[in-house]
Amino acid sequence: MTSSSHTVTESDTTSRPLTDLYGTDLDEVPFSRLCGGGRQDEDGEGCVLIAPIPGIEDAYALRDSKNPDAGTLRFTGDELRAAGLSTL
Repeated sequence: MTSSSHTVTESDTTSRPLTDLYGTDLDEVPFSRLCGGGRQDEDGEGCVLIAPIPGIEDAYALRDSKNPDAGTLRFTGDELRAAGLSTL
């Protein structure tokens, strides 16, 4: 099996600045429930909790709606749209 690697160079980052999505505290940020599959009920299987990350344009924090203490993942809006989440 052949593996490839990519070294990040200055030219890779000059057109899009890198932002630390995990550097912002989310303790006081209110999360909203977002359910997929057209289901917006509290017991829906496909629900997440989502909140904009303060101070970072088009960046979001996501949590499991059934287990919010399990951790928080953070994504740019482009990443979420690429994954099929169009309701931001």
